[in-house]
Amino acid sequence: MNKLLTWEERFADINAMRQRFALVMSELIENTPSLALILADITAERFTSIIHKCPDRVINVGIREQLMIDIAGGMSLGGLRPFAHTFSSFLIERPFEQIKIALNHQQAGAVLVSAGASYDLAVDGRTHQSPADVALLSTLEDWKIMIPGNAQEAEHAIRKAANDTGLYYIRLSTETNKVTYWQEEERFSVLKSGTRGTIISVGPVTDRVMVACTDLDVTVLYAPFISPFDTETLLRTLTVPDIVIVEPYLVGTSSFRVSNALQRIPHRLLALGVQQKELRNFGTPEEHTRAHGLDTLSLKKQFTTFFDSKTVNRLTTQPVR
Repeated sequence: MNKLLTWEERFADINAMRQRFALVMSELIENTPSLALILADITAERFTSIIHKCPDRVINVGIREQLMIDIAGGMSLGGLRPFAHTFSSFLIERPFEQIKIALNHQQAGAVLVSAGASYDLAVDGRTHQSPADVALLSTLEDWKIMIPGNAQEAEHAIRKAANDTGLYYIRLSTETNKVTYWQEEERFSVLKSGTRGTIISVGPVTDRVMVACTDLDVTVLYAPFISPFDTETLLRTLTVPDIVIVEPYLVGTSSFRVSNALQRIPHRLLALGVQQKELRNFGTPEEHTRAHGLDTLSLKKQFTTFFDSKTVNRLTTQPVR
């Protein structure tokens, strides 16, 4: 008979970003009277101490995510800086109407911090998978969307959001880069310079991207945030206008941002990310990564094919008669 694992045993080896969030958030709450935190059971056991110390500013509403967002909106309008946290499918998809009305429509600043990413919790099935969270939130205005690549970058994002007043989404993941590529710059980082095109690598896929393009003469830009989009760095480093964007969520989510940045420049764009087709076998996160073509070997093949290809057929326009 298999041993039943506790929650802590089950996630102990994959929780660097969430653990950092719990530590940093507890410290910030204790030392900053204007900050508040609303939980929906998820990760609540890591905030036990601060809940007892600040019961009026750290609230666990249970599995009532719509209420969590409404409370965040009310706290914001009341002068507090609220953070709300749960798995991404329950934080963005389930209470989307509340996000739209209680936050955006009311112009109430808040910080949403998710866990689970696209398929970190693949073992729990489709209810705990959310590859479309960033795409959905991108339909609303004014959101700063942060995609940290490891625990250190997650801490940068949390502290930055705590010291601001607007709308932030911080997407935590169990997948992490070994390298900390972001040092709190307000722009994309140039990880590599080349002459045959540009790869924009978003958050925790970047270790694999760097290995996959080792032998390619391309520029690699690291994006720890995707909104606002850093048009200036993309244009400043642009050589051949052939662009690949690799994102750890729904494929094509940020294609419109790249095209808007290059609207005056004819360009080719390859979007790589989590495919729209649902994988109905639970599997592991690593198996999902391979199935979506985001593992190192698949990325290398797709990069090489794209940058080696030439545009054969060009659209020609005929005068209207």
